[in-house]
Amino acid sequence: MKIAVLGSGVIGVTSAWYLRQAGHEVVVIDRQDGPALETSFGNAGEISPGYASPWAAPGIPMKAVKWLMMQHAPLILRPRPDMAMLKWLVAMLGNCNARDYAINKSRMVRLAEFSRDCLIELRAQTGITYDERMQGTLQLFREESQLAGIAKDVAVLKADGVPFEVLDKAGCIAAEPGLAGSAAPIAGGLRLPNDETGDCFKFTNALAEMARAAGVEFMTGTRIARIVEEGGRITSVDTDRGPVTADAYLVAMGSFSPHLVRPLGLKVPVYPVKGYSLTVPIVDEPLAPVSTLLDESYKVAITRLGDRIRIGGMAEISGFNMDLPEARRATLEHSAGTLFSGAGDFSAASFWCGLRPMTPDSTPVIGATRIGNLFLNTGHGTLGWTMACGSAHVIADIISARTPAIETADLALSRY
Repeated sequence: MKIAVLGSGVIGVTSAWYLRQAGHEVVVIDRQDGPALETSFGNAGEISPGYASPWAAPGIPMKAVKWLMMQHAPLILRPRPDMAMLKWLVAMLGNCNARDYAINKSRMVRLAEFSRDCLIELRAQTGITYDERMQGTLQLFREESQLAGIAKDVAVLKADGVPFEVLDKAGCIAAEPGLAGSAAPIAGGLRLPNDETGDCFKFTNALAEMARAAGVEFMTGTRIARIVEEGGRITSVDTDRGPVTADAYLVAMGSFSPHLVRPLGLKVPVYPVKGYSLTVPIVDEPLAPVSTLLDESYKVAITRLGDRIRIGGMAEISGFNMDLPEARRATLEHSAGTLFSGAGDFSAASFWCGLRPMTPDSTPVIGATRIGNLFLNTGHGTLGWTMACGSAHVIADIISARTPAIETADLALSRY
């Protein structure tokens, strides 16, 4: 079959790769001039299956009120007359209970663990490099109350067979020696030794080159106007370079996916949640992180990417706003600066933002739609990099009418 993949972020490119490996003719269409130039460009760099947790959790509404009042707030809400925002917030709050949290986390971990296995296999098969490291993730708690509250997450990790370590301050410093000079209090940490790190932009572009060499066509710099449906099937995609026809169509356009399929009568509950990052050159290597550290107090990830430190985080609900307020930069600098003081040159840092495509239950939408030849791979939120290879493998199997290696029924749009 010929498959048209709409979107060339990490989700679109990995999907194109696995579809081509399954024997399909593949064309990728994107408005940008190259792959991974939007949300996949400057993410936090962590591949953390064990930390695949829903944002919607018991106690989050009360925590959100506290966060909104903080100077360096991990959550920023900019209300606007936007019915999609309101519906998404209401649906997300509806998932903030113990039952839904357990269901959502279990399926997220299932997909994320499978995705890590797929990435390991892909790396072995292709030799792809992307400033990758396999040295685990440390979730650091500045306060004793944070450390005391990890019981529910530890229970899920045990149930899913995910290796972990609960560390005291000395254990945290042993895992991340740069913390020895930290000015911040360290109550302890939760470490997942099997997690990885890497530059998502480098990975996506390297895989795109391999896909091109394998025969995938990339139509970059091409704007998609609409998807054309006739007789209950998609017949073409209208672009500013003319119509593109295929046997099947895969929408992998992140936060923009709902707008594209809404005229077809499909309601995809994905809303943009803005995140920020700083990329800082390392000036004193012994003081720098060796892998990824998650600063629980500010919900910021600090990741080593080669000779750079990537500092990413925060959740801003403000629609498709792409401004770069200095207050957000200050939060990233505060988190990393108090933990790894002197490691990087913040004056030479690049400041970036991206729109994470979030669903109310934090689980991506992967699978078929009621339109027979239209498929979705979107809504990965903060875990697009973590879940990319597994999501792509799954959707390639579904489109190819093969049985996926993991359960996928609860990932489809039909769950809504």
